[in-house]
Amino acid sequence: MSEAIERGFQDNQTPPTISVLMSVYNSERYLAQAIDSILTQTFSDFEFLIIDDGSSDRSAEILQTYAAQDARICFTSRENRGIPRTRNQLLTQARGALVAIMDADDIALPDRFRLQVEFLHQHPEVVCVGGALDWIDEKGRLLGHCPMPQTDEELQTLMLGGISLLHHPTAMVRRSALLQVGGYDETMIASSDLDLWLRLGEIGKLANLSDTVLRYRLHPHSITHAKQVRQADDALAACQRAWKRRGIQGQFIRQPADHLKQHKFWLRCGWNNFLDGQRDVARHCGIQAISTGPRNLEAWKLLVCALIKPIPVKP
Repeated sequence: MSEAIERGFQDNQTPPTISVLMSVYNSERYLAQAIDSILTQTFSDFEFLIIDDGSSDRSAEILQTYAAQDARICFTSRENRGIPRTRNQLLTQARGALVAIMDADDIALPDRFRLQVEFLHQHPEVVCVGGALDWIDEKGRLLGHCPMPQTDEELQTLMLGGISLLHHPTAMVRRSALLQVGGYDETMIASSDLDLWLRLGEIGKLANLSDTVLRYRLHPHSITHAKQVRQADDALAACQRAWKRRGIQGQFIRQPADHLKQHKFWLRCGWNNFLDGQRDVARHCGIQAISTGPRNLEAWKLLVCALIKPIPVKP
Protein backbone atom coordinates (compact mmCIF):
# COMPACT_ATOMS: atom_id res chain seq x y z
CA MET A 1 0.00 0.00 0.00
CA SER A 2 1.37 3.40 -0.93
CA GLU A 3 1.45 6.10 1.73
CA ALA A 4 -1.32 8.67 1.46
CA ILE A 5 -1.83 11.67 3.72
CA GLU A 6 -4.94 13.73 4.37
CA ARG A 7 -3.75 16.96 6.00
CA GLY A 8 -5.84 19.26 8.20
CA PHE A 9 -5.00 22.69 9.52
CA GLN A 10 -1.45 21.88 10.59
CA ASP A 11 0.18 23.14 7.37
CA ASN A 12 -0.53 26.83 7.90
CA GLN A 13 -1.42 27.59 11.49
CA THR A 14 0.42 27.99 14.76
CA PRO A 15 1.13 24.81 16.77
CA PRO A 16 -1.71 23.54 18.96
CA THR A 17 -1.33 22.84 22.66
CA ILE A 18 -1.84 19.07 22.22
CA SER A 19 -0.92 16.56 19.55
CA VAL A 20 -3.18 13.51 19.85
CA LEU A 21 -1.55 10.33 18.51
CA MET A 22 -3.56 7.29 17.47
CA SER A 23 -2.39 4.15 15.69
CA VAL A 24 -5.16 2.20 13.96
CA TYR A 25 -5.18 -1.41 12.79
CA ASN A 26 -8.39 -3.25 11.88
CA SER A 27 -10.45 -1.26 14.38
CA GLU A 28 -13.61 -0.58 12.35
CA ARG A 29 -15.95 -1.85 15.08
CA TYR A 30 -14.90 0.70 17.71
CA LEU A 31 -13.12 3.39 15.70
CA ALA A 32 -15.96 5.92 15.35
CA GLN A 33 -16.59 5.94 19.11
CA ALA A 34 -12.89 6.52 19.80
CA ILE A 35 -12.64 9.39 17.30
CA ASP A 36 -15.86 11.03 18.46
CA SER A 37 -14.64 10.97 22.06
CA ILE A 38 -11.60 13.02 21.01
CA LEU A 39 -13.40 15.46 18.73
CA THR A 40 -15.90 16.31 21.49
CA GLN A 41 -13.31 17.11 24.17
CA THR A 42 -14.07 20.23 26.19
CA PHE A 43 -10.45 21.33 25.57
CA SER A 44 -10.31 21.71 21.80
CA ASP A 45 -6.87 23.17 21.01
CA PHE A 46 -5.34 20.03 19.51
CA GLU A 47 -4.29 18.33 16.30
CA PHE A 48 -5.38 14.72 15.82
CA LEU A 49 -2.66 12.66 14.12
CA ILE A 50 -3.78 9.21 12.97
CA ILE A 51 -1.99 6.48 11.04
CA ASP A 52 -3.85 3.53 9.60
CA ASP A 53 -1.21 0.81 9.95
CA GLY A 54 -2.20 -1.33 6.97
CA SER A 55 -5.75 -2.26 8.00
CA SER A 56 -7.62 -4.78 5.86
CA ASP A 57 -11.07 -3.76 7.14
CA ARG A 58 -12.98 -0.47 6.71
CA SER A 59 -10.77 1.53 9.12
CA ALA A 60 -9.14 3.64 6.40
CA GLU A 61 -12.52 4.46 4.85
CA ILE A 62 -13.88 5.58 8.22
CA LEU A 63 -10.82 7.73 8.84
CA GLN A 64 -11.05 9.38 5.42
CA THR A 65 -14.64 10.37 6.17
CA TYR A 66 -13.69 11.97 9.50
CA ALA A 67 -10.62 13.71 8.02
CA ALA A 68 -12.84 15.35 5.41
CA GLN A 69 -15.15 16.69 8.13
CA ASP A 70 -12.71 17.99 10.77
CA ALA A 71 -9.61 20.03 9.92
CA ARG A 72 -7.89 19.02 13.15
CA ILE A 73 -7.36 15.50 11.79
CA CYS A 74 -4.18 14.60 9.89
CA PHE A 75 -4.62 11.07 8.56
CA THR A 76 -1.94 8.83 7.04
CA SER A 77 -2.55 5.45 5.37
CA ARG A 78 0.29 3.03 4.63
CA GLU A 79 1.47 -0.58 4.89
CA ASN A 80 1.69 -2.34 8.26
CA ARG A 81 4.81 -1.56 10.28
CA GLY A 82 3.72 -2.37 13.84
CA ILE A 83 2.68 -0.26 16.80
CA PRO A 84 6.03 1.07 18.15
CA ARG A 85 7.22 2.20 14.68
CA THR A 86 3.84 3.76 13.98
CA ARG A 87 3.88 5.69 17.25
CA ASN A 88 7.37 6.99 16.54
CA GLN A 89 6.25 8.15 13.11
CA LEU A 90 3.32 9.95 14.71
CA LEU A 91 5.70 11.56 17.17
CA THR A 92 7.77 13.00 14.31
CA GLN A 93 4.60 14.65 12.96
CA ALA A 94 3.57 16.13 16.33
CA ARG A 95 3.82 19.90 16.88
CA GLY A 96 2.09 20.34 20.23
CA ALA A 97 3.99 20.91 23.47
CA LEU A 98 1.92 18.05 24.93
CA VAL A 99 1.26 14.63 23.42
CA ALA A 100 -1.92 12.72 24.26
CA ILE A 101 -2.07 9.00 23.53
CA MET A 102 -5.30 7.40 22.33
CA ASP A 103 -6.16 3.85 21.30
CA ALA A 104 -8.66 3.08 18.56
CA ASP A 105 -10.92 0.91 20.72
CA ASP A 106 -11.28 3.07 23.84
CA ILE A 107 -13.40 6.09 24.75
CA ALA A 108 -11.91 9.27 26.24
CA LEU A 109 -14.18 11.08 28.70
CA PRO A 110 -15.04 14.67 27.71
CA ASP A 111 -12.88 16.48 30.29
CA ARG A 112 -9.79 14.30 29.90
CA PHE A 113 -7.67 16.87 28.04
CA ARG A 114 -8.79 19.82 30.15
CA LEU A 115 -7.94 18.05 33.39
CA GLN A 116 -4.56 16.81 32.20
CA VAL A 117 -3.49 20.12 30.66
CA GLU A 118 -4.37 21.95 33.87
CA PHE A 119 -2.45 19.40 35.95
CA LEU A 120 0.70 19.60 33.80
CA HIS A 121 0.62 23.40 33.88
CA GLN A 122 0.39 23.29 37.67
CA HIS A 123 3.10 20.61 38.05
CA PRO A 124 6.08 21.43 35.79
CA GLU A 125 8.13 18.64 37.39
CA VAL A 126 5.74 16.00 35.98
CA VAL A 127 6.58 14.75 32.48
CA CYS A 128 3.68 12.31 32.10
CA VAL A 129 0.20 12.07 33.62
CA GLY A 130 -2.50 9.41 33.26
CA GLY A 131 -5.68 8.89 35.21
CA ALA A 132 -8.28 6.49 36.54
CA LEU A 133 -10.40 4.48 34.11
CA ASP A 134 -13.58 2.47 33.79
CA TRP A 135 -13.55 -1.00 32.24
CA ILE A 136 -16.10 -1.65 29.50
CA ASP A 137 -16.72 -4.78 27.44
CA GLU A 138 -16.96 -5.21 23.67
CA LYS A 139 -20.53 -3.88 23.71
CA GLY A 140 -19.64 -0.82 25.79
CA ARG A 141 -21.20 -2.13 29.01
CA LEU A 142 -19.60 -0.84 32.20
CA LEU A 143 -17.77 -3.64 34.03
CA GLY A 144 -16.10 -1.76 36.85
CA HIS A 145 -13.91 1.13 37.96
CA CYS A 146 -10.11 1.11 38.20
CA PRO A 147 -8.53 3.79 40.39
CA MET A 148 -4.79 4.29 39.92
CA PRO A 149 -1.89 5.09 42.23
CA GLN A 150 -1.25 8.81 41.90
CA THR A 151 2.25 9.60 43.14
CA ASP A 152 5.58 9.24 41.36
CA GLU A 153 6.96 7.11 44.19
CA GLU A 154 4.10 4.61 44.00
CA LEU A 155 4.17 4.41 40.22
CA GLN A 156 7.92 4.00 39.89
CA THR A 157 8.09 1.34 42.60
CA LEU A 158 5.45 -0.71 40.78
CA MET A 159 6.96 -0.13 37.34
CA LEU A 160 10.39 -1.26 38.45
CA GLY A 161 8.69 -4.54 39.37
CA GLY A 162 7.04 -4.83 35.97
CA ILE A 163 3.59 -3.48 36.91
CA SER A 164 2.47 -0.54 34.79
CA LEU A 165 -0.46 1.27 36.39
CA LEU A 166 -0.18 4.25 34.11
CA HIS A 167 -2.33 2.98 31.27
CA HIS A 168 -1.02 3.99 27.87
CA PRO A 169 -4.27 5.38 26.35
CA THR A 170 -4.75 7.63 29.41
CA ALA A 171 -1.32 9.26 29.08
CA MET A 172 -0.47 12.86 28.30
CA VAL A 173 3.27 13.49 27.96
CA ARG A 174 5.47 16.53 27.43
CA ARG A 175 6.76 16.22 23.85
CA SER A 176 10.18 17.57 24.85
CA ALA A 177 10.53 14.71 27.33
CA LEU A 178 9.47 12.12 24.74
CA LEU A 179 12.08 13.41 22.34
CA GLN A 180 14.73 13.59 25.06
CA VAL A 181 14.41 9.86 25.82
CA GLY A 182 14.22 8.88 22.16
CA GLY A 183 10.55 7.93 21.85
CA TYR A 184 9.40 4.32 21.74
CA ASP A 185 11.82 1.39 21.62
CA GLU A 186 10.76 -0.40 18.45
CA THR A 187 12.13 -3.74 19.67
CA MET A 188 9.57 -3.72 22.52
CA ILE A 189 6.63 -5.10 20.57
CA ALA A 190 4.24 -5.64 23.49
CA SER A 191 5.53 -3.55 26.43
CA SER A 192 6.87 -0.42 24.77
CA ASP A 193 4.76 1.70 27.12
CA LEU A 194 6.31 0.33 30.32
CA ASP A 195 9.79 0.76 28.85
CA LEU A 196 8.94 4.36 27.92
CA TRP A 197 7.54 5.19 31.38
CA LEU A 198 10.68 3.82 33.04
CA ARG A 199 12.90 6.00 30.86
CA LEU A 200 10.68 9.07 31.34
CA GLY A 201 10.77 8.44 35.10
CA GLU A 202 14.52 9.01 35.01
CA ILE A 203 14.20 12.60 33.74
CA GLY A 204 11.04 13.71 35.56
CA LYS A 205 8.08 12.63 37.64
CA LEU A 206 5.09 10.47 36.69
CA ALA A 207 1.53 10.89 37.99
CA ASN A 208 -2.07 9.78 37.65
CA LEU A 209 -5.16 11.89 38.21
CA SER A 210 -7.79 10.66 40.65
CA ASP A 211 -10.35 11.64 37.99
CA THR A 212 -11.65 9.05 35.55
CA VAL A 213 -10.39 10.00 32.08
CA LEU A 214 -11.07 6.92 29.93
CA ARG A 215 -13.34 3.97 29.28
CA TYR A 216 -10.92 1.13 28.62
CA ARG A 217 -12.36 -1.62 26.44
CA LEU A 218 -11.69 -5.28 27.25
CA HIS A 219 -12.19 -7.56 24.26
CA PRO A 220 -10.52 -10.68 22.79
CA HIS A 221 -8.82 -8.80 19.94
CA SER A 222 -7.03 -6.23 22.09
CA ILE A 223 -3.23 -6.19 22.28
CA THR A 224 -3.35 -6.88 26.02
CA HIS A 225 -5.36 -10.05 25.42
CA ALA A 226 -3.56 -11.27 22.31
CA LYS A 227 0.11 -10.95 23.34
CA GLN A 228 0.28 -11.96 26.98
CA VAL A 229 3.48 -14.04 26.75
CA ARG A 230 5.39 -11.50 24.65
CA GLN A 231 4.12 -8.70 26.91
CA ALA A 232 5.56 -10.40 30.01
CA ASP A 233 8.90 -11.09 28.29
CA ASP A 234 9.22 -7.51 27.08
CA ALA A 235 8.24 -6.16 30.50
CA LEU A 236 11.01 -8.18 32.14
CA ALA A 237 13.53 -6.91 29.58
CA ALA A 238 12.39 -3.31 30.17
CA CYS A 239 12.81 -3.71 33.93
CA GLN A 240 16.24 -5.31 33.60
CA ARG A 241 17.42 -2.41 31.46
CA ALA A 242 16.03 0.09 33.97
CA TRP A 243 17.70 -1.73 36.90
CA LYS A 244 21.02 -1.57 35.06
CA ARG A 245 20.62 2.13 34.17
CA ARG A 246 19.72 3.01 37.74
CA GLY A 247 22.34 0.76 39.33
CA ILE A 248 19.86 -1.14 41.50
CA GLN A 249 18.92 -4.75 42.28
CA GLY A 250 15.33 -5.10 41.16
CA GLN A 251 12.68 -7.78 41.62
CA PHE A 252 10.18 -8.66 38.88
CA ILE A 253 6.81 -9.02 40.63
CA ARG A 254 4.50 -8.81 37.62
CA GLN A 255 1.72 -11.39 37.35
CA PRO A 256 -0.44 -12.18 34.29
CA ALA A 257 -2.98 -9.38 34.04
CA ASP A 258 -5.37 -10.50 31.31
CA HIS A 259 -8.71 -9.48 32.81
CA LEU A 260 -10.60 -11.49 30.19
CA LYS A 261 -9.23 -14.70 31.74
CA GLN A 262 -9.22 -13.74 35.39
CA HIS A 263 -11.93 -15.57 37.28
CA LYS A 264 -11.84 -13.25 40.28
CA PHE A 265 -12.09 -10.17 38.08
CA TRP A 266 -15.36 -11.38 36.53
CA LEU A 267 -16.77 -12.36 39.91
CA ARG A 268 -15.98 -8.96 41.41
CA CYS A 269 -17.41 -7.06 38.45
CA GLY A 270 -20.49 -9.30 38.40
CA TRP A 271 -21.42 -8.90 42.05
CA ASN A 272 -20.74 -5.14 41.97
CA ASN A 273 -23.03 -4.73 38.98
CA PHE A 274 -25.72 -6.95 40.50
CA LEU A 275 -25.73 -4.86 43.66
CA ASP A 276 -25.92 -1.72 41.48
CA GLY A 277 -28.99 -3.07 39.70
CA GLN A 278 -27.23 -3.85 36.42
CA ARG A 279 -28.72 -7.31 35.89
CA ASP A 280 -27.66 -7.72 32.24
CA VAL A 281 -24.03 -6.86 32.96
CA ALA A 282 -24.05 -9.12 36.05
CA ARG A 283 -25.37 -11.97 33.92
CA HIS A 284 -22.63 -11.39 31.32
CA CYS A 285 -19.97 -11.38 34.04
CA GLY A 286 -21.43 -14.57 35.54
CA ILE A 287 -21.11 -16.34 32.20
CA GLN A 288 -17.52 -15.16 31.84
CA ALA A 289 -16.72 -16.28 35.40
CA ILE A 290 -18.11 -19.74 34.64
CA SER A 291 -16.07 -19.96 31.44
CA THR A 292 -12.86 -19.24 33.39
CA GLY A 293 -13.78 -21.41 36.41
CA PRO A 294 -16.62 -23.84 35.59
CA ARG A 295 -16.23 -25.75 38.88
CA ASN A 296 -16.46 -22.67 41.07
CA LEU A 297 -19.84 -22.54 42.81
CA GLU A 298 -19.59 -18.79 43.37
CA ALA A 299 -19.67 -18.23 39.60
CA TRP A 300 -22.85 -20.30 39.25
CA LYS A 301 -24.38 -18.50 42.21
CA LEU A 302 -23.69 -15.16 40.52
CA LEU A 303 -25.34 -16.28 37.30
CA VAL A 304 -28.43 -17.65 39.06
CA CYS A 305 -28.81 -14.46 41.10
CA ALA A 306 -28.43 -12.34 37.98
CA LEU A 307 -31.11 -14.39 36.23
CA ILE A 308 -33.81 -14.76 38.88
CA LYS A 309 -33.03 -13.07 42.19
CA PRO A 310 -34.63 -9.66 42.85
CA ILE A 311 -32.16 -6.79 42.70
CA PRO A 312 -31.29 -5.57 46.24
CA VAL A 313 -33.02 -2.31 47.15
CA LYS A 314 -30.59 0.38 48.23
CA PRO A 315 -31.48 2.19 51.46
